[in-house]
Amino acid sequence: MPPVEHLYIHIPFCPKLCPYCCFYVEEGSRNKNTAFVEAVLTELDTHMERRPVVPRTIYLGGGTPTALLTDQLELLFTGLRARLPLDHLVEWTMEANPATVRAEKASLIRQAGVTRISLGVQSWDDATLKTLGRVHSSKQAHSTFDILRSVDFPAINVDLMFSVPGQSLEQWESDLATTIRLDPNHVSAYCLTYEEDTEYFRKLTSGKFVQNEAHDASLFESTMDRLGAAGYRQYEISNHARPGFESRHNLACWEGKEYLGLGPSAFSTLSGNRIQNICDTAGYVARIKSGASPEATCETLDAATLLKERIAFGLRKDSGVPEDLLGNWRTEAAHLEEIGLLERRDGSVVLTRRGRMLADAVGEAFM
Repeated sequence: MPPVEHLYIHIPFCPKLCPYCCFYVEEGSRNKNTAFVEAVLTELDTHMERRPVVPRTIYLGGGTPTALLTDQLELLFTGLRARLPLDHLVEWTMEANPATVRAEKASLIRQAGVTRISLGVQSWDDATLKTLGRVHSSKQAHSTFDILRSVDFPAINVDLMFSVPGQSLEQWESDLATTIRLDPNHVSAYCLTYEEDTEYFRKLTSGKFVQNEAHDASLFESTMDRLGAAGYRQYEISNHARPGFESRHNLACWEGKEYLGLGPSAFSTLSGNRIQNICDTAGYVARIKSGASPEATCETLDAATLLKERIAFGLRKDSGVPEDLLGNWRTEAAHLEEIGLLERRDGSVVLTRRGRMLADAVGEAFM
């Protein structure tokens, strides 16, 4: 059996739970965090007994990986390096919150081998950050960005969010201008979505928040125009990169490659199965310690499902999908082309500019 080449580790701890976040997260503590790190390494050992893991990409997400204390990060990094052959590693990403990174921690992360930081700025505007419930200020975000630059990370991504309640086009364009001036290698710009079981969703359904699709569209168009003019390629709907700085890990996932997920709530796609661990850190640690599986669900993915996912995710990329993959959806593709959402280019089907603005709806036509 070939080795697994893409590894994701979910670190669920956050200094504060954001009101719009739907990921499995919780507030951490020193003892809880250390037990979690030990459990993750044990889970990796268990997987490697069944199948080798030779990573080309590693992604530490969350949650807030940088919420781990320095000694806990050292435990994690030392454990990973002792277990994994890293000769083929081309990208090691770690998400970071501006309020949880100091110079010492940044140096440790870089020295451990992390090559790419994804900094969760969300906005450079303090009023917008307050609305989002973020724990950092604009000043902290600038300071953290400077720290990351000073320790020579080969790649830095800045995460931004638009269509925040009360956010004007001018505020968003100011965020874009600030980001462009700082010149990160990569920018992820996400439209706020109201996910069920979040405080924001409850405010939307109660009428305290109101969605405006026309306003959302104007912010998205501004994002494409301004980042494109600054030399960033929109290689995926929400992701813009300088040439050569596309996220290798995310591309692998979008292209349907196998990946192993460790930690509570983490997903894996392995041997035709999609597996999710339990969404409970204490339960996850207890299961690992007892030698039990942390898996909560396992879904077998047939060829038809894998093809549908490849098309839906592939259409989000600027390279689109090969025309021959759409054989069973010729009618749907022709209709979407007729109404100006798809076009054919060099043997592939790609989204038009208007299609990019309706990418989710286009993808659903193939699901």
